[in-house]
Amino acid sequence: MKISEYLLSRAETKAYTWIVFIMTVFESIFLFIPPEVFMTPPIIANKKRAVPVVLAATLGSIVGGAIAYCIGLWVFDSVGVWIIENFATMEKFELAQSLFIKHGVFIIFLTAVTPVPYKLMAMCAGFMGFPALLFLGLSAIFRTGRFAIVGYLLWRFQERANAIVNKFFWPLTIGAILIAATGILLMFVV
Repeated sequence: MKISEYLLSRAETKAYTWIVFIMTVFESIFLFIPPEVFMTPPIIANKKRAVPVVLAATLGSIVGGAIAYCIGLWVFDSVGVWIIENFATMEKFELAQSLFIKHGVFIIFLTAVTPVPYKLMAMCAGFMGFPALLFLGLSAIFRTGRFAIVGYLLWRFQERANAIVNKFFWPLTIGAILIAATGILLMFVV
């Protein structure tokens, strides 16, 4: 059995939905791996997993966003600063803060639907005392929309995606590793 077939068969299990949830919580607090990376394997392995995976990613994102918001609100000086110094830079946080002051709701939208780090904005929202229910509501709407679109596209093109993964597993894997490494390197250099 090829490794790609093995990994896709493991991703088809119901337990993988919990992995999507947990990894999306972590992504919303400190990871810099887009949630779509966790969402893709179970959906291309089995189209019927699309709705549970989208729900798991959405709930994980909301829980992680709430935790990041609380870090900014209550323990920014210790935990928040440590997360920023180890996974980003204080300059990036200050830029996020200044953008958030000027464009609050738009910044929530932007970080919820793009690869821009959602976690920095969530901590910034907590640190600045942005209304928690408004923050969580907007995050839930926009992140759900993002994950639903990705889930639908993976569901719609599942057979093609599965064929691509089976055919190009190693180049895709090496490419993903190189992109992640480049992102991490840029995070520390810039």
